[in-house]
Amino acid sequence: MVVNFLSDIVKEIDNEYAGLVSDGVAAGDTTSYIDTGSYIFNALVSGSIYGGIPSNKITALAGESSTGKTFYCLGIVKHFLDMDPDAGVIYFESESAISKNMIESRKIDSKRMVIVPVTTVQEFRQQAIKIIDKYLSLPEESRQPMMFVLDSLGMLSTSKEIEDTEAGKETRDMSRAQVVKSIFRVLTLKLGKANVPMIVTNHTYDVIGSYVPTKEMGGGSGLKYAASTIIYLSKKKEKDGKEVIGNIIKAKTAKSRLSKENTVVETRLYYDERGLDRYFGLLELGEKYGIFERVGNRIKFGETSVYPKSILSDPEKYFTPEVLMKLDKAAEQEFSYGS
Repeated sequence: MVVNFLSDIVKEIDNEYAGLVSDGVAAGDTTSYIDTGSYIFNALVSGSIYGGIPSNKITALAGESSTGKTFYCLGIVKHFLDMDPDAGVIYFESESAISKNMIESRKIDSKRMVIVPVTTVQEFRQQAIKIIDKYLSLPEESRQPMMFVLDSLGMLSTSKEIEDTEAGKETRDMSRAQVVKSIFRVLTLKLGKANVPMIVTNHTYDVIGSYVPTKEMGGGSGLKYAASTIIYLSKKKEKDGKEVIGNIIKAKTAKSRLSKENTVVETRLYYDERGLDRYFGLLELGEKYGIFERVGNRIKFGETSVYPKSILSDPEKYFTPEVLMKLDKAAEQEFSYGS
């Protein structure tokens, strides 16, 4: 039988990632998601408000300088650690922007987060692969939930660039893109097999000469090919009186293997321990799909009309399990492929 022959082939080629599709694809299938802490962002990246970023893929967050990429990452990290007391995070940091006070002021458990400073792409490759191989060497039942973060890819130089700088040369390392591509070729498979999610932040730039204003992610094509999801972030500040308390961050799917591309949502990110607002963006989704009715500048709930600000200040009163179930169906229609 052909099945027996194919099974024999799998054994013969001695490839740890190979197997019959019916048994599951070791580094390809996405069987679980990491809740980001924001229902609308979950929906954007997975098609369900109860989903999130894939638990075994690379997710890229790209944007211009000061768009909140690091704070966005930290919001997801906090929720990941809060959801599982055994979880841990390996945070590769190239911008020297993270401090103990920044982490602990956001109520992130600093004892379950390792900061790994990296300067070059070669250093990141060596240390990331060393850590993931150590993790894979553990018995599967002993592996605690783990997340990788690289913040940011755009700030990493290469060994050659550092050597040239020390020698007084001002030449650019043209091999950087190839090195980055080789890193993600290896990491993508290993992260998939280990069921470890990775978030990578990166910079964007304006494409010169394009017919319409266009943003592009820097650093070559390596991350573009490796990431299952690429989100472009842009922001506007949110004030409470004169005090800036956070950002309204617009998130757009530039690439997605799990949901529709080129869809946009607005999320709210606080600067304090609240991080990503769980319910922000749901009113707009519900209004679009007839779950809520807007009457003037209020939202109608049953027989009463309530200001949106009042709803978001006490969300659990209004977003009941029944309402959330309807919103999840709306999210599937809005964001999932084939809907």
